[in-house]
Amino acid sequence: MQTAPSQYPPQPQLYQQPPGGPGLAQMSSSLASLSLQGNTPEALRVVNLLQERNLLPAGPIPAPTPPLPQDLQKVNCNPEVFRCTLSSIPQTQSLLNKAKLPLGLLLHPFKDLSQLPVVTSSTIVRCRSCRTYINPFVSFLDQRRWKCNLCFRVNDVPEEFMYNPISRSYGEPQKRPEVQNATIEFIAPSEYMLRPPQPAVYLFVLDVSHNAVETGYLNVVCQSLLDNISALPGDTRTKVGFITFDSTIHFYNLQEGLSQPQMLIVSDIEEIFLPTPDSLLVNLNECKELVQDLLKSLPHIFEKTMETQSALGPALQAAFKLLSPTGGRVSVFQTQLPSMGVGALKSREDPNQRASAKDIQHLAPATDFYKKLALDCSGQQVAVDLFLLSAQYCDLASLGCISRYSAGSVYYYPSYHHQHNPAQVERFEKDLKRYLTRKIGFEAVMRIRCTKGLSIHTFHGNFFVRSTDLLSLPNVNPDAGFAVQMSIEENLVDMQVVSFQAALLYTSSKGERRIRVHTLCLPVVNSLTDVFAGADVQAVTGLLASMAVDRSVSASLGDARDAMTNAAIDSLASYRHAALTIQQPGLLAPACLRLFPLYVLALLKQKAFRTGTSTRLDDRVFSMCQLKFQPLVYAMLMIHPTLYRVDDLSDQGALNISERTIPQPRELQLSVEKLCREGAFLMDAGSVSRGPPPNVHQTTRAFIGWLREQRPFYPSLHIIRDDSPQKGDFMQNMIEDRTESALSYYEFLLHMQQQISK
Repeated sequence: MQTAPSQYPPQPQLYQQPPGGPGLAQMSSSLASLSLQGNTPEALRVVNLLQERNLLPAGPIPAPTPPLPQDLQKVNCNPEVFRCTLSSIPQTQSLLNKAKLPLGLLLHPFKDLSQLPVVTSSTIVRCRSCRTYINPFVSFLDQRRWKCNLCFRVNDVPEEFMYNPISRSYGEPQKRPEVQNATIEFIAPSEYMLRPPQPAVYLFVLDVSHNAVETGYLNVVCQSLLDNISALPGDTRTKVGFITFDSTIHFYNLQEGLSQPQMLIVSDIEEIFLPTPDSLLVNLNECKELVQDLLKSLPHIFEKTMETQSALGPALQAAFKLLSPTGGRVSVFQTQLPSMGVGALKSREDPNQRASAKDIQHLAPATDFYKKLALDCSGQQVAVDLFLLSAQYCDLASLGCISRYSAGSVYYYPSYHHQHNPAQVERFEKDLKRYLTRKIGFEAVMRIRCTKGLSIHTFHGNFFVRSTDLLSLPNVNPDAGFAVQMSIEENLVDMQVVSFQAALLYTSSKGERRIRVHTLCLPVVNSLTDVFAGADVQAVTGLLASMAVDRSVSASLGDARDAMTNAAIDSLASYRHAALTIQQPGLLAPACLRLFPLYVLALLKQKAFRTGTSTRLDDRVFSMCQLKFQPLVYAMLMIHPTLYRVDDLSDQGALNISERTIPQPRELQLSVEKLCREGAFLMDAGSVSRGPPPNVHQTTRAFIGWLREQRPFYPSLHIIRDDSPQKGDFMQNMIEDRTESALSYYEFLLHMQQQISK
């Protein structure tokens, strides 16, 4: 279990300087002598995919290292935070078109970082023209002038920036931390505030219908809040409130001075109003005892309810009215299809059609109510997180809009029940603790800038696009990922490098206005060979997955599947016909793209995009939500799970982490031919792990524990034996094998070769 981080990194010294950043002279000479002939031959080694079957590397696949001078590479942005599908940027759009590879960026902008330089300064140095923040990739013409690396304007160096408090010397602006770190955080001065920073405000909206009480989730939520109430991110201004709902809406007066919480019921759900607007959100410090009393009593108040209806829409309207003056976070817990008032839904799923349908219906929302309300929320700095705990269809395609457009998160626990599904209960408990205590940013906006000549045109993730390049994020959390697509609008002929910068402006839970800035620098190349050499196969796959989700909803699932297959075929056809100097038989790929066909086949068999198997509509839609919202490293585990043999683990090759020995088994291909009856295997599919019985030896336990610590959500472990009813779920992830409705990996390669040869 990953421990909750502190609300933000501890305040370091005023400035923090890493060793060895580029100075003025070194950077200028590096840019002048930049050569791209240093591409590693391994990236371009020709691989015949029909002959070379063992393609998986011994360890994690690293992001490609851009062929930059060492001093630039040393300060470049961490690829876990900011990476590009092509680590060498084509000089022209026509060269990009020839490569048939998507160009885009993948970001994890609010990732928990162990070392984050934090700068307090009354002057934040930015380009006067394009507003880019000064960064390691600008050039200093002299000690008084610097040239922007995005729009090339020459700017003056402010007087204050001339002083370096680390060396206590004057006249070395290139040694300031802002010019030494590709990721940096500023504590912003007053001009970055439209209003005083908002307090941390948390509103919990809880389904208390008969169905909800039956699942037992209410006990878990209330107990988790009791356990973590003091760990909620915030300060002395933190506010909390509670709304419960069934066919009516129940508010709770928690004002200081009351002897016990007071329930206020509003039964007119057509015209929802706040019964006592000033006492429903209360200061947590001042009213903590009343809040705790309410949490202890809530499960008992409704334990005998026979009310079966759900007025989720009116409850959300009430939440919006309550939080509009301040902004904040709404946490909604829902266990069934909303049945009353605005936003009521009817079941759109026919189980009989799941396996036989040629295309999947109802991936788009049934109503625009939830999207419209989400946009209203976004305008008032309110984000809505949705926890869906249900055994029945809930129309996540419609309900998910409330989180998608308000920059919230969606959590999904199918078949949740406190007695019948202990694995889901454990996962919910662990996820909820992380959710309640993790870092949070309020009233945030993010802008992504790029060097002149490049253009950003499509965004993926949970947000609202407020203007052409400004994302509105009422809340931002460390588990959210984003992606953007790009094009080359003007030739980059005179450029050796281009840069990208993501700036996230937010209010911390302690009420500080902060700006986190990430800058990425990549070389420009003019040959197709160099473009292919810089392909980042995981980033390409992650961006394709997001694009395919959009296409599934706007066009059809069939269109999305065809587009992904064609992406793999077209790129390898281009490589064969335009980049290879010596033609040879077989299905050929550069080593850096050798996993591309496998990953595309994995996407075709992924729950979001597969056909012909009995996939529940909510399960499919949730998988689509995750592919759009999760940072790349976690999305890749969903796309291509990792299979290990764990019955023969030893300490040989183990890692020593925090005085623990963690064995590192080799990753196996996802094929039944890698399994054997006498073995025990662990499959890591992101949020679910399937593996050996609980009596396995200590090294295996240590390995499973280490895997769980590597991610923010809690993977539940299912023990599957040869005769287990869950064996089918395990076999679904054997991507390289043929299924009733999908090709094997080898058959898929033959299909690709046939298409390329046409």
